[in-house]
Amino acid sequence: MAKRILITGSNGLLGQKLVALLRTQPEIEVVASSRGANKLAALYPDVRFVPLDVTNATQVAKVLADVSPSHLIHTAAMTNVDECEVNRAACWQQNVTAVENLVAVCEVLAVHLIHVSTDFVFSGEAGPLTEEALPAPVNYYGESKMAAEQVVQVATCPWSIVRTVLVYGTAHDYSRTNIVLWVRDSLRSHTPIKVVDDQLRTPTLAEDLAQGCWLVALQNATGIFHISGDELLTPYDMALRVADFFDLDKQLITSANSSTFSQPARRPPRTGFIITKARKVLGYKPHSFEDGIRLLAQQTAETTQ
Repeated sequence: MAKRILITGSNGLLGQKLVALLRTQPEIEVVASSRGANKLAALYPDVRFVPLDVTNATQVAKVLADVSPSHLIHTAAMTNVDECEVNRAACWQQNVTAVENLVAVCEVLAVHLIHVSTDFVFSGEAGPLTEEALPAPVNYYGESKMAAEQVVQVATCPWSIVRTVLVYGTAHDYSRTNIVLWVRDSLRSHTPIKVVDDQLRTPTLAEDLAQGCWLVALQNATGIFHISGDELLTPYDMALRVADFFDLDKQLITSANSSTFSQPARRPPRTGFIITKARKVLGYKPHSFEDGIRLLAQQTAETTQ
C-alpha cells in the first residue's frame, strides 16, 4: 500500500537525509516541512514542501489535515544541549509542546507517529543500553526529550520512538558541525584540539539513522528502537580515527577529562546503544565508523568540486 510520509525539520541533518532517501522509494510520497524556508527546493524540486512550525497547534492541525499523511517522522527539535540548559522555556516549547501538538492531531487522523529521541534520556551510568533501560536524564535537554517520549507512549495513534546517539554527517546549506567535520577541519587548519576521553558513545551516521526511521515506517513497526552505530568509542578515539583516515597530524589532538570543560549542561558519561532489536526486527545494518567517515569524505569532496 502506498505511503505518504510527512517529515518535520526537513532542513536539518536527519531531515535532509530522509528526504533524499524517501523520494527514491517506490510507492512513497514524501512531504517535507520546516519552520524556515525550504533549503532543498533546488536539490529536489520534485518534493512537495509545506511550511510548518510544530509549536503552533493551529498550524499543526491545518497542515496535517491538508497533507493527510499515513506516517509522520518527527525530527524537528532543539538539540543544542547547552542552549537547552540555559533557555529552558524555548527547549520545552520546541521539544515537548510541539510533540503534544503533533500527538493530538495524529490521534484524530490515525497517523503513525515516528518520534526521534536521544541517548541523553539516560544517566550514562551503564551504557551501552537496550530499549528496556530506564531513562534518568542528567540535563534539561534530556529531561525535555524524556517528557516528549512519555507523551508519545500514551498516544492512541500508532507510535514509534527512534532513539539515537551522536549523529554525524554532512548536509546542504547546513551550518552546524559535528565531531567528524570539526576534527577534520581543525587539523587541516593546524589548530590544536582537546577531545574528551571519559565519555563513551556509539556514533551514528546520519544516513543510517534515516534508514532506521524508514525501516520503521516501511514495516509499520511500533515501540522503541535504538538506532545507532555499533562501535563504542570515546570522542578521543573518534578524533584519532578521523585523523588517521584523512592522514592528518594526531599530535594536535590532546585527550582531556570532561571536567576540564566548562559547559552549562552535564553530559551522561557512558551511553551508546545495543542495537540487537533493530537488527532483528527491522533488518537494520549500520555502517562502520570508518565507512561512515569515508562516505562523508566523498560527499564533501563532491560539493567542493
